Amino acid sequence: MAGSALPLPPPPPLSFHSPPPNQTRRSSTFAPPTNPTPQTPSIRSRLSRICQKGNPQLARQLFDAIPKPTTVLWNTIIIGLICNNLPHEALLFYSRMKKTAPFTKCDPYTYSSTLKACAETRNLKAGKAVHCHLIRCLQNSSRVVHNSLLNMYVSCLNHPPPGSEYDVVRKVFDSMRRKNVVAWNTLVSWYVKTERHAEACRQFGIMMRMEIKPSPVSFVNVFPAVASSRSVKRAKVFYGLMLKLGDEYVKDLFVVSSAISMYAELGDIEASRRVFDSCVERNIEVWNTMIGVYVQNEYLVESIDLFLDAIGSKEIVSDEVTFLLAASAVSALQQVELGRQFHGFVSKNFQELPVVIFNSLMVMYSRCGSVHESFAVFVSMRERDVVTWNTMISAFVQNGLDDEGLMLVYEMQKQGFKIDYITVTALLSAASNLRNKEIGKQTHGFLLRQGIQFEGMNSYLIDMYAKSGLIRISEKLFERSGYAERDQATWNSMMSGYTQNGHTEETFAVFRKMLEQNIKPNAITVASILPACSQIGSFDLGKQLHGFSIRQYLDQNVFVASALVDMYSKSGAIQYAENMFYQTKERNSVTYTTMILGYGQHGMGERAISLFRSMEESGVKPDAVTFVAVLSACSYSGLVDEGLKIFEEMSEVYNIQPSNEHYCCVTDMLGRVGRVDEAYEFVKGLGEEGNIAELWGSVLGACRVHGEIELAETVSEKLAKVDKGKNFSGYQVLLSNMYAEEQKWTSVDRLRRGMREKGLRKEVGRSGIEVAGNVNCFVSRDQEHPQSDEIYDVIEGLAKDMRGDSYLTTFPMVTPSLELEE
Repeated sequence: MAGSALPLPPPPPLSFHSPPPNQTRRSSTFAPPTNPTPQTPSIRSRLSRICQKGNPQLARQLFDAIPKPTTVLWNTIIIGLICNNLPHEALLFYSRMKKTAPFTKCDPYTYSSTLKACAETRNLKAGKAVHCHLIRCLQNSSRVVHNSLLNMYVSCLNHPPPGSEYDVVRKVFDSMRRKNVVAWNTLVSWYVKTERHAEACRQFGIMMRMEIKPSPVSFVNVFPAVASSRSVKRAKVFYGLMLKLGDEYVKDLFVVSSAISMYAELGDIEASRRVFDSCVERNIEVWNTMIGVYVQNEYLVESIDLFLDAIGSKEIVSDEVTFLLAASAVSALQQVELGRQFHGFVSKNFQELPVVIFNSLMVMYSRCGSVHESFAVFVSMRERDVVTWNTMISAFVQNGLDDEGLMLVYEMQKQGFKIDYITVTALLSAASNLRNKEIGKQTHGFLLRQGIQFEGMNSYLIDMYAKSGLIRISEKLFERSGYAERDQATWNSMMSGYTQNGHTEETFAVFRKMLEQNIKPNAITVASILPACSQIGSFDLGKQLHGFSIRQYLDQNVFVASALVDMYSKSGAIQYAENMFYQTKERNSVTYTTMILGYGQHGMGERAISLFRSMEESGVKPDAVTFVAVLSACSYSGLVDEGLKIFEEMSEVYNIQPSNEHYCCVTDMLGRVGRVDEAYEFVKGLGEEGNIAELWGSVLGACRVHGEIELAETVSEKLAKVDKGKNFSGYQVLLSNMYAEEQKWTSVDRLRRGMREKGLRKEVGRSGIEVAGNVNCFVSRDQEHPQSDEIYDVIEGLAKDMRGDSYLTTFPMVTPSLELEE
């Protein structure tokens, strides 16, 4: 038994199984006759060996064949089951054992092993029951039992509410007469787990003052607490103490990994690397810790270099975690060619790739913008789990392929996989992107029927309904959530929803409520409100928000900086926008795109193109939205040849396939300079891809500007076929105005009658203006404002002034009676 791997209790005294040496032969003859039974030590040895060989079922059968097992045998089977990862079974045997009392009694080994089973199953109720039982039945608890009690409570309690349970670990600790290093380690780990890091460090200091030598586990436990103190000086003190204690600590790889993580938490990556380099013998966990530190702190090139060192090292064999960390680094670098090389290398190193590696490759390709390669990985998989499906669905949605994502959700259900909250998140995002209220409602209904709740659910629902144009449903969800349940994301979603739907008054009202509730605005808050300032043309309010963002140290956030550039551009202050752009230290494609768009809106096409060309020099890769901005800038400035060249480069140089928005930009660019026929031929040449109402609508607008009424009629007929009715009334009004300008009243009447018969009405315009710090919103022909009479008098006066000769030559007047009823 000396070589047993199981922590078995010592054998019982010899007197339990054989007569004492001084017992006479005569006395033994008077002993009652008994049937010969196997001796307990031999059975115990057999049970121990069977459990060591990993055959707990056979051990159970052997145990059940024993008529009256002793306490030693009960302890053996309980410990054997725990060592075979069957703690629930061990608890069942403990319950059976109690029922055999008083024949068998629980001893310290019984309680210690049973408490270990409670800790492993996180069964606090059973642990408390064992605690009560040992108090009643065990007069003097050993140190081993107390340590097991401490471990059980630390394992089972996880940030409990204030009360007696919260300090039960401390009470058990204080009740111990003699405390060894194991007890102190458990107490320190308890304080770290409950995020009382200062107290954890203090208790470690008390342990040292009581001359209890720390073990390597002591440092593994206390290093996270030191990291949370945000003091590099304290970290050096604790690490120095560990070095002084000798090689046992320096060579312990768990201590090394913990020290690397501690310095990384404090932001001292160089110190982490020094600890790593000082480690003579490293295992794969130490390598993974250092690579993970580099990845988490965005030392991406260094993480790839260290990964290459790891796989080239003869002392270790890389595991799944190593490759997962490397995949994360490649994903963050967003270099698709590097990703392909990594994929090839991984395939050579695994005979069959694990599902988790496949999933990481899909994420890698998705983040590199190559969603088709991500899907190719998905298709090649023999086995898929829920994470696989969710990864691919999210990749489609994040890359603008929302329809494909929805189809994959349908296929996922057909394959027998259940939708979880990750799937629902992707569904709601897809519904938001597509402005598809039906899919959004169905997803919401599914959540209600299944009783699914997850963090951020309200914000996703509010955003989805707002983007689908159902702002009042968003409003109801927001109001029903109550102040206590609203987090930052919920407030931000509601403000963003109001802004997107043009309800600027409500945007600022919600912002004021948020401040009243002492909810601290973040970068997303400011970025959600700034577009509202642009909508009402409130330059002063925008400047106030800019000042607020500076005071809150948010102005350098990339989202806030981009929103400020956009706000200043749309408010007519292009110089302010330019200053904000160049003051921003870290610029991404969004920041560049916003500035390019601002230049375009102010007719500064050359500057827009120049900034576009400088993007790659700054290491920022333009995306599809950037091309929309620069093509729009070329359109506004009449730089047709430059625009067409950039349009060609888009697919040939940057490998970005044009979308409808890019086609619209080219059509508008040609139409603005009078090349209407070319615009018509361009759209016509797109074939089925060009059967989009917006494209033909752009051609129709160009026809009106340049008086191409015959072509306009042809385009209008095309629009009647491709438009689904959403914007058709606007296009009909445009054609009607063209007929009116040409004095073709018969055609005007025909169009008006057709629109009445079809029930078509032009969408009511909505706008707003800030006066004396108050935001006033109104719709076309609004009569609700208390000063509406005076307002309309002023409008009439302005109209009379505009009827002067200088205006008549510029703006062709349309007969007022031709306006549609709103």
